[in-house]
Amino acid sequence: MKKDTLVISACLAGSCCRYDGSSAPLSCLNELAEVFELIALCPEQLGGLPSPRPCAELVAGRVLTKDGSDLTEAFLKGARTSLSLARAQGCRAALLMERSPSCGSTCVYDGTFSGTLVEGEGIFASLLREQGFSLYTPKTIDALMKASTALCGSGPR
Repeated sequence: MKKDTLVISACLAGSCCRYDGSSAPLSCLNELAEVFELIALCPEQLGGLPSPRPCAELVAGRVLTKDGSDLTEAFLKGARTSLSLARAQGCRAALLMERSPSCGSTCVYDGTFSGTLVEGEGIFASLLREQGFSLYTPKTIDALMKASTALCGSGPR
Protein backbone atom coordinates (compact mmCIF):
# COMPACT_ATOMS: atom_id res chain seq x y z
CA MET A 1 0.00 0.00 0.00
CA LYS A 2 1.38 3.40 -1.03
CA LYS A 3 1.91 5.84 1.84
CA ASP A 4 0.52 9.34 1.72
CA THR A 5 3.17 12.03 1.33
CA LEU A 6 3.78 14.82 3.82
CA VAL A 7 6.05 17.85 3.60
CA ILE A 8 7.98 18.26 6.83
CA SER A 9 10.35 21.08 7.75
CA ALA A 10 13.79 19.54 7.34
CA CYS A 11 14.85 20.74 10.80
CA LEU A 12 11.96 18.74 12.32
CA ALA A 13 13.24 15.69 10.43
CA GLY A 14 16.68 16.08 12.03
CA SER A 15 18.60 18.11 9.42
CA CYS A 16 20.91 20.75 10.86
CA CYS A 17 19.50 23.52 8.69
CA ARG A 18 18.12 26.05 11.17
CA TYR A 19 19.55 29.58 11.16
CA ASP A 20 21.95 28.62 13.97
CA GLY A 21 23.01 25.36 12.31
CA SER A 22 20.95 23.19 14.66
CA SER A 23 17.99 20.89 14.17
CA ALA A 24 14.78 20.31 16.15
CA PRO A 25 14.02 16.64 15.51
CA LEU A 26 10.60 15.39 16.52
CA SER A 27 10.50 12.53 19.01
CA CYS A 28 7.65 10.95 17.00
CA LEU A 29 9.52 10.95 13.66
CA ASN A 30 9.46 7.13 13.41
CA GLU A 31 5.70 7.05 13.98
CA LEU A 32 5.18 9.71 11.30
CA ALA A 33 7.36 7.72 8.89
CA GLU A 34 5.14 4.67 9.43
CA VAL A 35 2.10 6.62 8.21
CA PHE A 36 3.63 9.03 5.68
CA GLU A 37 6.34 9.23 3.11
CA LEU A 38 8.13 12.25 4.56
CA ILE A 39 9.41 14.90 2.16
CA ALA A 40 11.88 16.93 4.23
CA LEU A 41 12.40 20.44 2.84
CA CYS A 42 14.20 23.54 4.07
CA PRO A 43 12.94 26.50 2.05
CA GLU A 44 15.74 28.71 3.35
CA GLN A 45 18.47 26.37 2.12
CA LEU A 46 16.58 25.76 -1.14
CA GLY A 47 16.61 29.54 -1.57
CA GLY A 48 20.40 29.50 -1.42
CA LEU A 49 20.97 30.46 2.21
CA PRO A 50 23.65 28.66 4.23
CA SER A 51 23.39 27.10 7.68
CA PRO A 52 24.26 28.71 9.94
CA ARG A 53 23.03 32.10 8.73
CA PRO A 54 22.03 35.34 10.43
CA CYS A 55 18.76 35.29 12.33
CA ALA A 56 15.96 36.81 10.24
CA GLU A 57 12.45 38.02 11.00
CA LEU A 58 9.49 39.30 9.02
CA VAL A 59 9.40 43.11 9.00
CA ALA A 60 6.58 44.80 7.07
CA GLY A 61 6.36 41.97 4.54
CA ARG A 62 10.13 41.66 4.06
CA VAL A 63 12.57 39.16 5.60
CA LEU A 64 15.35 41.10 7.27
CA THR A 65 18.31 40.29 9.48
CA LYS A 66 18.96 42.30 12.62
CA ASP A 67 21.54 44.39 10.73
CA GLY A 68 18.98 45.17 8.01
CA SER A 69 20.14 42.80 5.26
CA ASP A 70 17.16 41.89 3.07
CA LEU A 71 16.80 38.13 2.50
CA THR A 72 13.28 38.33 1.01
CA GLU A 73 14.24 37.14 -2.49
CA ALA A 74 16.05 34.06 -1.14
CA PHE A 75 13.04 33.23 1.05
CA LEU A 76 10.65 33.64 -1.90
CA LYS A 77 12.84 31.52 -4.18
CA GLY A 78 13.06 28.79 -1.54
CA ALA A 79 9.31 28.84 -0.92
CA ARG A 80 8.55 28.50 -4.65
CA THR A 81 11.12 25.71 -5.09
CA SER A 82 9.78 23.88 -2.03
CA LEU A 83 6.19 24.20 -3.29
CA SER A 84 7.23 22.75 -6.65
CA LEU A 85 8.94 19.79 -4.96
CA ALA A 86 5.92 19.21 -2.70
CA ARG A 87 3.53 19.23 -5.65
CA ALA A 88 5.76 16.85 -7.62
CA GLN A 89 5.43 14.36 -4.76
CA GLY A 90 1.65 14.76 -4.51
CA CYS A 91 1.67 16.48 -1.13
CA ARG A 92 -1.32 18.46 0.10
CA ALA A 93 -0.35 18.79 3.76
CA ALA A 94 2.71 20.01 5.64
CA LEU A 95 4.14 19.73 9.14
CA LEU A 96 6.09 22.94 9.65
CA MET A 97 8.42 24.46 12.25
CA GLU A 98 6.59 27.16 14.13
CA ARG A 99 7.89 30.73 14.57
CA SER A 100 10.09 30.57 11.45
CA PRO A 101 9.95 33.40 8.89
CA SER A 102 9.63 30.60 6.31
CA CYS A 103 7.59 27.89 7.98
CA GLY A 104 5.70 29.53 10.84
CA SER A 105 2.03 28.77 10.25
CA THR A 106 0.30 30.32 13.27
CA CYS A 107 2.90 32.63 14.80
CA VAL A 108 6.15 34.33 13.85
CA TYR A 109 8.55 36.71 15.54
CA ASP A 110 7.36 40.32 15.34
CA GLY A 111 10.38 41.81 13.54
CA THR A 112 11.87 43.59 16.56
CA PHE A 113 14.40 40.81 17.31
CA SER A 114 13.18 40.89 20.91
CA GLY A 115 11.76 37.35 21.01
CA THR A 116 8.18 38.64 20.81
CA LEU A 117 5.74 36.39 18.94
CA VAL A 118 2.70 37.58 16.98
CA GLU A 119 0.02 35.80 14.98
CA GLY A 120 1.13 35.34 11.41
CA GLU A 121 2.65 33.10 8.79
CA GLY A 122 6.04 32.71 7.24
CA ILE A 123 6.69 32.99 3.51
CA PHE A 124 6.53 29.23 2.74
CA ALA A 125 3.58 28.56 5.06
CA SER A 126 1.60 31.38 3.48
CA LEU A 127 2.32 30.09 -0.03
CA LEU A 128 1.26 26.56 0.93
CA ARG A 129 -1.98 27.79 2.51
CA GLU A 130 -2.76 29.89 -0.59
CA GLN A 131 -2.31 26.73 -2.66
CA GLY A 132 -4.77 24.76 -0.50
CA PHE A 133 -2.37 22.79 1.68
CA SER A 134 -3.38 21.84 5.21
CA LEU A 135 -0.76 23.05 7.69
CA TYR A 136 0.25 21.44 10.97
CA THR A 137 2.77 22.21 13.69
CA PRO A 138 4.51 19.96 16.21
CA LYS A 139 1.68 20.86 18.62
CA THR A 140 -1.00 19.57 16.21
CA ILE A 141 0.53 16.22 15.24
CA ASP A 142 -2.36 14.31 16.84
CA ALA A 143 -4.83 16.06 14.53
CA LEU A 144 -2.55 15.34 11.57
CA MET A 145 -2.42 11.64 12.38
CA LYS A 146 -6.22 11.45 12.76
CA ALA A 147 -6.78 13.17 9.42
CA SER A 148 -3.94 11.48 7.52
CA THR A 149 -5.89 9.69 4.80
CA ALA A 150 -8.13 12.66 4.03
CA LEU A 151 -5.31 15.19 3.72
CA CYS A 152 -2.54 13.74 1.62
CA GLY A 153 -3.14 12.73 -1.94
CA SER A 154 -1.63 9.92 -3.91
CA GLY A 155 -0.86 12.02 -6.98
CA PRO A 156 0.30 15.48 -8.03
CA ARG A 157 -2.14 18.37 -7.89
